[in-house]
Amino acid sequence: MLTRAPWPAYAVRLKLLHPEDARRPWLFLLSLLFVTPPQGWLNWGQGARRYFPHIDFERFGWADPLRILLQLLWLALIAQPRRNDGGGALDSWRAAWRRLRGGLAWLLAALRRGLAWFAQRYPALFDYERLRRWEESLAANPWWESAAMRSLVYLSALALVAICVTTPFDEGSQAAFSGVLLLIALWVRRVPGQVTTLILMVFSAVVSTRYVWWRVTSTLNDDTWMNLTFGLLLLSAELFAWIVLLLGFFQSSWVLQRPIEPLPEDESKLPTVDVLIPIYNEPLRVLRPTVMAALRMDWPFDKLRVHVLDDGRREEVREFASRIGANYITREEHKHAKAGNINHALGVTDGEFVAIFDCDHIPTHSFLRSTMGGFLKDDQLSLVQTPHHFFSADPFERNLDTQGKVPNEGELFYGRVQDGNDLWNATFFCGSCAVLRRTHLMSVGGIATDTVTEDAHTSLKLHRSGYRSAYINRVQAAGLATESLSAHIGQRIRWARGMAQIFRCDNPLFGKGLTWAQRLCYLNAMLHFLNGMPRLIFLLSPLAFLFFHAYTIYAPALGIVLYVLPHMVFSVLCNSRMHSQFRRSFWGEVYETVLACYIIPPTTVALLFPGLGRFNVTAKGGVMEEDYVDWSISWPYLGLLAVILAGMGFGAYRLWNGLASEVGTVIVNLIWAGYNAMLLGVALAVARELRQVRVTHRVRAKLPVTLHLPDGRACRCHTLDYSEGGMALQLTSQSRLKLPRDTELDLSLRVEGRSYAFPCRLVFSKGDRLSVRFVDLTLPQQSDLVQCTFGRSDAWEEREERQEEESPMRSAVDIMRFGWHSLRGLLLLVLPLSLRARWSGLQWLASLLPRPPQPVRE
Repeated sequence: MLTRAPWPAYAVRLKLLHPEDARRPWLFLLSLLFVTPPQGWLNWGQGARRYFPHIDFERFGWADPLRILLQLLWLALIAQPRRNDGGGALDSWRAAWRRLRGGLAWLLAALRRGLAWFAQRYPALFDYERLRRWEESLAANPWWESAAMRSLVYLSALALVAICVTTPFDEGSQAAFSGVLLLIALWVRRVPGQVTTLILMVFSAVVSTRYVWWRVTSTLNDDTWMNLTFGLLLLSAELFAWIVLLLGFFQSSWVLQRPIEPLPEDESKLPTVDVLIPIYNEPLRVLRPTVMAALRMDWPFDKLRVHVLDDGRREEVREFASRIGANYITREEHKHAKAGNINHALGVTDGEFVAIFDCDHIPTHSFLRSTMGGFLKDDQLSLVQTPHHFFSADPFERNLDTQGKVPNEGELFYGRVQDGNDLWNATFFCGSCAVLRRTHLMSVGGIATDTVTEDAHTSLKLHRSGYRSAYINRVQAAGLATESLSAHIGQRIRWARGMAQIFRCDNPLFGKGLTWAQRLCYLNAMLHFLNGMPRLIFLLSPLAFLFFHAYTIYAPALGIVLYVLPHMVFSVLCNSRMHSQFRRSFWGEVYETVLACYIIPPTTVALLFPGLGRFNVTAKGGVMEEDYVDWSISWPYLGLLAVILAGMGFGAYRLWNGLASEVGTVIVNLIWAGYNAMLLGVALAVARELRQVRVTHRVRAKLPVTLHLPDGRACRCHTLDYSEGGMALQLTSQSRLKLPRDTELDLSLRVEGRSYAFPCRLVFSKGDRLSVRFVDLTLPQQSDLVQCTFGRSDAWEEREERQEEESPMRSAVDIMRFGWHSLRGLLLLVLPLSLRARWSGLQWLASLLPRPPQPVRE
């Protein structure tokens, strides 16, 4: 029976629905508020175990946490009025809002008492069967699915968000509000499913927007030009980050996870495909496996044409293409770099579809079978993009030794963002590992040549023309990552310049042809490359107070903690939930710190003078003979680090001799500066290039292998890793091989129902492990080897099984560990030099002093 107890108390005492009606969740909510259920129905504890079996409710009581959360929420939103002793229009608005809030609270209390009275006096009005019949009648006439109802719901949600964001709180109310949302978020976070992610997005968006509202309305100090200038700079960076956060939530709110469309069984209905592989000055050994794998793709032989587009016009490339059976295309004028090279090839080929691969991206056997089905089903589909996967370590993975432990920089884009773009028909063309419909591509003028990011600009033109795109989130090709930090930064500079050029010349927010969702997806991609200046402001902002005593956030230290900390915690929790398989917490700030100083000049120039800039080819396939520190690329990090450490020294001095009232503010800025120093320490660790002498990169994989010995025996093995030059093997049995070095062997691999044999030579043998090197492989055997390793249909399936993040705290500890290790090494390097310089300086000063007269010997 319902009672007159306060709403949070009696709501806990209510019963759940009958188990037969668990399929009606909205009816559960009605019964929770109005229904007095019959005897024997589920109570709270039993219902919780039924509906949430994955949560161990034995560890804590069910009713008490819910009652506490509801009462705290009531305390924060309604029961605690805002105290304000000031005057003016704003205070009048606050007073009016308090009166309105008090009236709403009175109406809610009256409604509670009325419902309780009616439920006790007229139980038939709240009969469960009557509610069931009502629900069936509503299901027959779904008025709630109308556009007017959806608009009303959206407007109501926006009004509630506006109230949550703009309602001023004192410190206690703000702490209660943030604490309640955090407890709910931590509880909801355990529930699997996409809906839980959406709930965390809403919480994070509300808390972050509330923080921005507080910053704009309550924390700017204009008493001096210095306070105002530094405050506005930090606020502008925070507004930029807030916009990017909300756009990221929208872009990745729901991933489509498009399935592979089947192809018709009749191969005569399959279209012709031209495979274009552009190359400029990359080594032939990088191109060779790509062409071999492309020629062996699963597609009718007479409908597959592979073309090598050589802008370097090298004779060795022409000879290789002739021997392997690929067409060789070159041109007289080398305009517009890669885009011009592809456009020239489009003019001399005639396939219905065009597949494009960078010269280092090796396609799998099933690439066309995975991507072409959608084109045959949808005539308006112009682009199918697949992920860019790299089997070699990028500079972060190699120099920090995180390959296989921490997702690389690109996995977030290809693992989550592109899948989110696909929901809004906004998949980006990425220049490689993609198929395009020739007629649609030619209707927009071919590959775009107006900017240096020809790929993204081409997809923008296709979307403006009303064509559709698709993203197949399954790795169907793999290539080489950038070989050094300088090459990595050079590649990102080109991307940043190109995105700024598109933003300036063909802004997706304006013009015709795009939906509002597509505009937002493109806008977020372009803003991502304009984050250099905001990141630099975040790195230097604590120094405004430590050096100049300027208040960038004019608020007490406790207020800063109560607003900044929830904003950061909810952002980390939500992003960890969304991206934990593809981006570890706090690593995005590491990547931004590494690039910040280098992308500011090109993006600024591109925004002012979009016609400047040229295409640069990213170096691939190089080697490094020895370890070295790239000081030429590290000088911005060293300069920023020196300034931050000096600021921390000033902060320590303020703690010792400063005002007692400013101790909290000094500590907050010191913690902020210390975190920035750790980020720069990680950047310096990445700039320490480790030795890389392998010409062919090893891929860790477990493939079944049969090893044929000189005496005729056969041993079953599996690979530990492989490359184009050799393999590391482990025997599957407990036997041991005792063979001399350079013993000639034969190795067989089986793929697609066929076995291939390769001659090899023993390089190393110890226990059940051995290494072999392939020798004297003919060109057909090299092609077979690529087909058995890099070109397998299942070659990269294990790489797609990514592990989720253990916890955001673990990622923070890892970054601190990398940063401290780097800073300690830098200190050990600089300290002896400084001591030696100090001793030399003392000796020089001593030589300038007058010497005492020496006694004269007779």
